[in-house]
Amino acid sequence: MNAPTTRRLTVAQALVAFLAHQYTERDGRRHRLISACWGIFGHGNVAGIGQALLESGDALPYLQGRNEQAMVHAAVGFARQRDRLSAQAVTTSIGPGATNLVTGAALATVNRLPVLLLPGDVFATRSADPVLQQLEVPSAGDVSVNDALRPVSRYFDRVTRPEALIPAALQAVRVLADPVDTGAVTLALPQDVQAEAYDWPEEFFADRVWRVARPAPDAAALAEAVQAIRGARRPLLIAGGGVHHSEAEEALRAFADATGIPVASTQAGKGSLRHDHPADVGGIGHTGTATADALAREADLVIGVGTRYTDFTTASSTLFAAPGVRFVNLNIAPFDAHKLGAASLVADARAGLEALTGALSGHRVAAAYEAGYRAAKEEWERRVDAAYGAADDSVRPSQTQVLGALDGIVDDTDVIINAAGSLPGDLHKLWRARSRRQYHLEYGYSCMGYEIPAAIGVRLAAPDRPVWALVGDGTYLMNPTEIVTAVQEGVNITVVIVQNHGYASIGGLSEATGGERFGTAYRFRAGDGTYTGAPLPVDLAANAASLGMDVLRAATVGELRAALVKARGANRPTCVYVETETADTVPGAPDAQAWWDVPVAETATRPAAVAAREAYDRHAAGRRRHL
Repeated sequence: MNAPTTRRLTVAQALVAFLAHQYTERDGRRHRLISACWGIFGHGNVAGIGQALLESGDALPYLQGRNEQAMVHAAVGFARQRDRLSAQAVTTSIGPGATNLVTGAALATVNRLPVLLLPGDVFATRSADPVLQQLEVPSAGDVSVNDALRPVSRYFDRVTRPEALIPAALQAVRVLADPVDTGAVTLALPQDVQAEAYDWPEEFFADRVWRVARPAPDAAALAEAVQAIRGARRPLLIAGGGVHHSEAEEALRAFADATGIPVASTQAGKGSLRHDHPADVGGIGHTGTATADALAREADLVIGVGTRYTDFTTASSTLFAAPGVRFVNLNIAPFDAHKLGAASLVADARAGLEALTGALSGHRVAAAYEAGYRAAKEEWERRVDAAYGAADDSVRPSQTQVLGALDGIVDDTDVIINAAGSLPGDLHKLWRARSRRQYHLEYGYSCMGYEIPAAIGVRLAAPDRPVWALVGDGTYLMNPTEIVTAVQEGVNITVVIVQNHGYASIGGLSEATGGERFGTAYRFRAGDGTYTGAPLPVDLAANAASLGMDVLRAATVGELRAALVKARGANRPTCVYVETETADTVPGAPDAQAWWDVPVAETATRPAAVAAREAYDRHAAGRRRHL
């Protein structure tokens, strides 16, 4: 009897070889699970994973980053664009390199997006103890800074012996490929173990396919949902990010065409229907449209598809106000399907929508209801036109006019990326999404600094699509370093810097909650703590140019349109810099159509805070628990 075939490799070499042979498959199409590995090297991974990547060549391509958090953002942008069927890995040194992963890991896990994290770790053998950058915990010798990644990872393991890699690696890729449990997956790799050789069974390196199923809804649950929908007079469907992850857009369109039920969208779900579909009523919740939020307040049935029901969607539990409102939730994750006391359909979004459409054959909402929301949609579109338009091309544009200028030049292929500041609210209300993956808003974690690295990840995932990273000055200052990566790797993205000299979104929130915009402006500080005088002499356009980008400055609406057209046709990374007009007299986005719960000081001496608390108490009285 022949002995099992083995291959002698280090732990790092074995892991890289294993990852190169992992695939997902859905609907008969196979995808490479780990397409590349981002890395910044230091002690803890340079002689382990670094050497293994060098030796592997094209088997697992290497991508160089400048900031560990940004590398995770790039990998997350890639995974989202690939519908979670393909992902990327990120390797770091021990110490600060590893802890810099925590924010990116939280973002990935909150948004249910797969990324594999491979931080170096201290010596498993304790031969060097403490090693440089090691955190010593007197009461626990097996703790390192990597343990900070445990609560933000969907799966975490520390590989302290070579043979432990086999079950750890298999569990890691299982979670990465799981549409319910995916997120950040961390394999902490002690630096001595990475370099240790072992005789690995050859079958560990065989091609392995992880099939991503489309589970259908339970027959009894489907019948209950159909009965609820047939009995509703004012139903509303909320499309979440699960519609995109499941590639269920066509199934949703068929459902809306057949039933006439209006479709609102979360930040993650926007674009599930094209903006010009008659049933699309736009964003919902605190940053939603007047049309969608009015429908939500009067809905007697809310059908959630692939949504987590965050507080922005529910307006902090104040939006769904009809006395007898009920919920039907279609979600592949039971945890989300059962929220708000819903009748739950635990199923793939596409499979569930197709089942609902078939079972509802012949059912359609009343003509008056359909005519009413369509008329409201047309009225909202006139408000969008007013916010986008500029009577004079020679004036400085407002932020919404920046979006209007961009809206005028993009087509179905463009991808718009944003995450934080005042832009997400304006985009959710106003942007006219033309295709399924055009609107890329990271709002589960709303992480400043996400946009530029995510744009790189999206462009790597979709090299033929124009990719725009929209960033305010506050966000740009958080994390501009991956511009160098885009330039080095020739990743053709466009960064639009919107300069308004401060944290505009938080400034508005501060004012509304009695904080009087304290600490939110980029201005010179006076002795009493207030911010006065001219803006700081900071030139972000010059900074982007110094990092290697071509920079186009636009001072007027007309110059902005020309710059955007030129940037879209550029063949290398390009920045469009525009300073926006913030005066109250210029067009802006409509005010929030629904409340958001940000607790206000219960006791205060300043009148602004006292008045804000009174308003808070009035709104908070409308909160309800849906059971």
